[in-house]
Amino acid sequence: MVSVLEELYRLKQRDFSEKLRDMVDPRVVYVTDLVSCSHKRVLRQRYPLLSFRFEPPLVLGDLVHAGLESILAGSGEGGDSRWRSEVEVSKSFSINGEEYLLKGRADLVLYENDKPLAVVEIKTARDLPENEPHPHHVGQLRVYMELLGTEEGLLVYITPERLVEFPVERAPVDLEAMMRETLEDAARPRYEWECRYCPFRKLCPYALQRR
Repeated sequence: MVSVLEELYRLKQRDFSEKLRDMVDPRVVYVTDLVSCSHKRVLRQRYPLLSFRFEPPLVLGDLVHAGLESILAGSGEGGDSRWRSEVEVSKSFSINGEEYLLKGRADLVLYENDKPLAVVEIKTARDLPENEPHPHHVGQLRVYMELLGTEEGLLVYITPERLVEFPVERAPVDLEAMMRETLEDAARPRYEWECRYCPFRKLCPYALQRR
């Protein structure tokens, strides 16, 4: 019998397996690590399998990403060749005599003559209570803008009730300082709300308890 859920699970598991080596490599830092709890990276390297989650909100987010990326950057009718999806970016850093690699994948990048012009990050959420983007999303987008050398960025939020986009201007980003903060595990947590959604919270000595 055909099962769509089993196929989705298989694809999700394959994607996770492909990333597993990087996830536990102490020399690799993800763009998302720079804007989230630094201790989450530490625990991810110790207990990587706890990072695998197959839950409706996450699957829905993957499907929305894939759909929008396909519509804008797809090769079929209506697709625009100027858009590229899942653009891999990286930059090497030498910190305290050790070499590290910052890695990430921007959701969508608009090109003109092979030059990046704008970066788009797609975010799905249950709601968007404030009429402004979340700070960690802005930070993530600005890291991608810095790595790609673009002046324009766009955060697109998709919720059950709203479709909203926020332009984000480029701002100075000290990537080396952010790398050092992450590698030194100096932001644990970075935001008070992070612990509620962290898969490692029951193992973390720095987890904030809900009151």
